[in-house]
Amino acid sequence: MPKLLQINITANWGSHGKIAEDIGALTIENGWDSHIAYGRRSNESKSQLYHIGNMADEYLHGIASRIFDNHGLMSVGATKKLIDYIRQINPDIIHLHNIHGYYLNYPLLFEYLSKYGKPVVWTLHDCWTFTGHCAHYMFANCEKWKTECNNCPLLSNYPASMLFDRSKKNFQQKKQSFLSVDNLTLVPVSKWLEGELRQSFFKTKNIHLIQNGIDVQRFTPIGQKDNILAKYGIPQNKKVILGVASNWYRKGLDDFIAIRHMLPNDYHIILVGLSKKDKKKLPNNIIGIMRTENIDELVALYSACDVFFNPTWEDNFPTTNLEAMACGTPVITYNTGGSPEVITPETGIVIERGDLQSAVNAIKQVCIKGEKTYNDVCRNNILEHYNRMTMLNNYMALYHSLL
Repeated sequence: MPKLLQINITANWGSHGKIAEDIGALTIENGWDSHIAYGRRSNESKSQLYHIGNMADEYLHGIASRIFDNHGLMSVGATKKLIDYIRQINPDIIHLHNIHGYYLNYPLLFEYLSKYGKPVVWTLHDCWTFTGHCAHYMFANCEKWKTECNNCPLLSNYPASMLFDRSKKNFQQKKQSFLSVDNLTLVPVSKWLEGELRQSFFKTKNIHLIQNGIDVQRFTPIGQKDNILAKYGIPQNKKVILGVASNWYRKGLDDFIAIRHMLPNDYHIILVGLSKKDKKKLPNNIIGIMRTENIDELVALYSACDVFFNPTWEDNFPTTNLEAMACGTPVITYNTGGSPEVITPETGIVIERGDLQSAVNAIKQVCIKGEKTYNDVCRNNILEHYNRMTMLNNYMALYHSLL
């Protein structure tokens, strides 16, 4: 039977960890042997799991990265053991996801992969792969990655370095290591990221777009609007604006606070995924909810709101847009990365980053039209284009084509 090994920072935890889990589960259903090697954080998996390194190694890697800006250049012992594991199981395809996160030595891994000879698939969930330092550069409008990174303007951003700037050497090292694998297929998860890749040092490599999808059976409209709104003290017949993020860093929290003062009092804002620090910033007339794994409540909120507003300043392909639309809710978002890709004139509105007055106008426009205008067309757009099973089947088709 064919054998798949996926490598990711997490196993069945977080968005890309769950994607890897679902890919593994589908390959098992198709008679494959599935393995997932991960750095930290895992849940029970249908695949066979291998834990790369340990907390002490991760801690040392993180400290060194903070000082020397050498993220991905530590964890030598952990990576050598991973390579021994690869030799042991001898996978037919190796599928990489996020290999950053203080748990792998990428030059060692890619030196081995360049000699291994079998197909390597690499799903890119951010931009770290082709920059000299950062995982996202949109906020700084930096384009040095197109030629050669140096004097990084985002040195204090993840993976933060407090003393040294090694961005030029990192860029050169990544380019040398990553281009050394001949049988490499890069999978961007958004059209935007595909376009960026084609301007990077990966432009000559095989690039195969597979957009993320969601579970359309789980994210579906439900008719409990009054119940969920009553739970948070919102009267009937009020307009509700929802914002959701797993982490609100550069996701527009300050913009939500600003538009709260620009909207009439009969418009209510609910924000999900806040930290304790985030909640302290909120005015009394914004309802803040901590991060929750309660998907049923999240689906109820998506279904109950009149509009989903995503003022993200840095993003690749946010699945929150897909989740909201799958629940029948129109989306207003900034023109950031791949965030606008799912929006059509019938399902929402795209505005420029930071244009708060246009955001307020768009929210009012959508709310005036009413939810019945959007429910079916939003739902159908996701069913047709962004079903999770479509995404998974696309990965299976890619695997078969490579074998």
